[in-house]
This record gives sequence, C-alpha cells and structure tokens, in this order.
Amino acid sequence: MLLQRFGIPFECLSPAIDENCRSDEKPIDLVVRLASEKARAVSNENPRSIIIGSDQLAVFKDRIIGKPGSHRMAVEQLSSFSGQAVEFLTAVSVQCRASGFEEQHIDTTRVRFRHLHRNEIERYLDAEKPYDCAGAFKAESLGIVLFESISSEDPTALIGLPLIRTAAMLRNAGLRLP
Repeated sequence: MLLQRFGIPFECLSPAIDENCRSDEKPIDLVVRLASEKARAVSNENPRSIIIGSDQLAVFKDRIIGKPGSHRMAVEQLSSFSGQAVEFLTAVSVQCRASGFEEQHIDTTRVRFRHLHRNEIERYLDAEKPYDCAGAFKAESLGIVLFESISSEDPTALIGLPLIRTAAMLRNAGLRLP
C-alpha cells in the first residue's frame, strides 16, 4: 500500500530468513539486521533489481512487544500502555547486488497512549481485532484514537515503511523519482 504512492512497478517477496533475536542483541540492532538480511536474501535472487528490505519492532520499557495473538493478550498490552509511551523502530535497507549499492536507515516513532479505560480498550478490540499487530493496534485505522501523540521524522514509519527516507535511498540507488 505504501509503495504504491511512488507510482512505480514493484513486486513483494517474502525472504526466508531467521528472524529470531540473537543472545544479547539489542532491539535496534535486531531490527536493522533483519531489514538488511531480508534485502540481501532477495537481492541474491534478483541481483540487478533495487531491493527494499524492512522490519519493525515495538519496544516498551526496553522489552520487545510482539503481536498479541489473542483478545486477552491484546487487552493486557493496551492496558499496560495506558498513559505510557511505546517506541516503534522501523528499519529499511535498500540494496542492489549488481551495483554494490547498500544504504540503511532507522526511524524511531514514539507513540504516547492516552489514559485508556477498560471499556474503551474492549470497544476498540471488538471493532478492529488487531491481534496480528505488534502493540495491538492499527495506527492507519481506528487505532489512532488510542493515542495522545505521535512523534517521528516520517509519518509513514509507524505504518511500516518510512517513505521519505526510502525515496531518498531509491534515488541514491539510481531510481528516478520526482
């Protein structure tokens, strides 16, 4: 959805990489490594193509927050976020094996949740069922009502890909964008 804004043809591929956290790996190092490994895996199979790899992690109190997977876990996540801030680390790696181009960027988006009451959380979860989303919300949809504020260099980073920096990296790789 986000890449369509550029108006250029593209294909989405899912690389088979190990996404497990290494021992003592910090969240920022993990997200950058995963974005780079995803791009590299696809670039190895498509050496003349410009490849974008990306990954995102939610971090709350120095702990990686996963996808809740269930209603009960989503309630727990959102309840713990009430009145608190969660950071979303979004890494992007643009690579082209044939030219040797590789550039990376990390965007940190800080989401401050407003004070949430249990009935608000329940209504939100009933409406959107975001059980497959890290942090138990969809910022591009109704989840925005849960926030007090968002701070980021790029408003699209929270949705999954920082388009401002991605466009700059694609231009650096030789792609013609306006």
